[in-house]
Amino acid sequence: MDTLTITPQHFPIMDRWAPTRPDVIQLYSFPTPNGVKASIALEELGLDYEPHKVTLADADVKSPEFLSLNPNNKIPAIIDPNGPDGAPVQLFESGAILIYLAEKTGRLMPEGAGKYEVIKWLMFQMGGVGPMFGQLGYFSKFAGAQIEDPRPRERYTNEAKRLLNVLEGQLADRDWLAGEYSIADIATAPWLRGLEFYGVKEAVGWNDLKNVPAFLDRFLERPAVQRGLNIPSRD
Repeated sequence: MDTLTITPQHFPIMDRWAPTRPDVIQLYSFPTPNGVKASIALEELGLDYEPHKVTLADADVKSPEFLSLNPNNKIPAIIDPNGPDGAPVQLFESGAILIYLAEKTGRLMPEGAGKYEVIKWLMFQMGGVGPMFGQLGYFSKFAGAQIEDPRPRERYTNEAKRLLNVLEGQLADRDWLAGEYSIADIATAPWLRGLEFYGVKEAVGWNDLKNVPAFLDRFLERPAVQRGLNIPSRD
């Protein structure tokens, strides 16, 4: 099957972030915990892709060009010119991107019952770890830290502790969340790494955990992870 050539006429986002290799996956992202999920998965899978830095500034994520790909104005997003049946695929939401890439390659997510074990823990991250850790970061490091009322920080600190203890139990007898290394691990570990950036590791009892820190160390040792954590470059 001939490779589909993408043009700016097909996808308005390319008017602002022009591809140099339009026949490969186009990644629009920034190296946040959500953003690096996509770049790490692409590196792990060895897929050819072209990254484009989309900062979190309104000038980027709320631009008409980016909104044409993701009306929810959040990174990451991708365009795959060679989707199912040769038709291009446009995707946003990091969890959806991970599932798509895993199914495209037949890797990082098994078939049968194991598939749903992976999806279960992926949804645990998407619905719990990411939103709750993000709120904790907001009320600890960013603008929310200026709020004198302690209740928001206490709420998200306690919820982060609870989620970490769920992960601690799950990892008691295994190296990876759903058995073999999978997109569930790629989704979760960057948010664990983010706790240090937020300056909350002590507050959430990180040093009282055993299995979760070991899990994060294993994850960060992977060469594809080390590459993906810096794609696209912040510079």
